[in-house]
Amino acid sequence: MIEWFMWVQLVIAVVAGLFAVVVGFIGWKPNDYTVGSLVLVELLLLAQGVIALVLPAVGSPPVGNALEFGVYAVSVLLVPPATIVWALIDRTKWSTVVLGAGAFTVAVMLYRMYQIWFALN
Repeated sequence: MIEWFMWVQLVIAVVAGLFAVVVGFIGWKPNDYTVGSLVLVELLLLAQGVIALVLPAVGSPPVGNALEFGVYAVSVLLVPPATIVWALIDRTKWSTVVLGAGAFTVAVMLYRMYQIWFALN
């Protein structure tokens, strides 16, 4: 992981989560903005996945447990698509809140991946 990129991702995921939860409670149904924010989060996760694959190959492997990191990395990639599918199937304001919950889940998992990569715990 590249630390500064992880922090950028974390901030974007939290902002996307806050946005979706707030507008969901206001009554917005899923739209291009709420779904698009999760698509952005997913694209950043894919970029982080490429980074996590390339860094060990060029001499910067994770300090912590690589298997645990890999399990988190694969699992977190599934969260945004799952919430987006939910939002496309169930077009209610609660689906928008679910998008926000998905973004918060990504933020928590990203921070845990950061802890594992740098062996901070």
